[in-house]
Amino acid sequence: QVQLVESGGGLVQAGGSLKLSCAASASIFSIIVMGWYRQAPQKQRELVASITSGGSINYSDSVKGRFTISRDNAKSTVYLQMDSLKPEDTAVYYCNVDVVRRGTFAPRYDYWGQGTQVTVSS
Repeated sequence: QVQLVESGGGLVQAGGSLKLSCAASASIFSIIVMGWYRQAPQKQRELVASITSGGSINYSDSVKGRFTISRDNAKSTVYLQMDSLKPEDTAVYYCNVDVVRRGTFAPRYDYWGQGTQVTVSS
């Protein structure tokens, strides 16, 4: 099992910043991909950003240039720096990790955090 502990959500005015953190406890696993998803009310969960163990990064078009994902492999922690926040960024943000058992390449397992609320007021 992988435990994910998220922190950093909250209420901020439009134009402000927040930083999310997600620490993974994954002693017998190697973390391949770490990412952030979000789900707004009555909308589907969507990818915000992801980063691989090798540092390859992917952003959704809606956050490019405003959000920055980073990763500390030694701490098994992923961060999401969110700048220039907009009301439409309001959502529950979920941390996600894609892992394999150490010493293997497959199968891959998917784990989710409990979610942290981000609210951006106009």
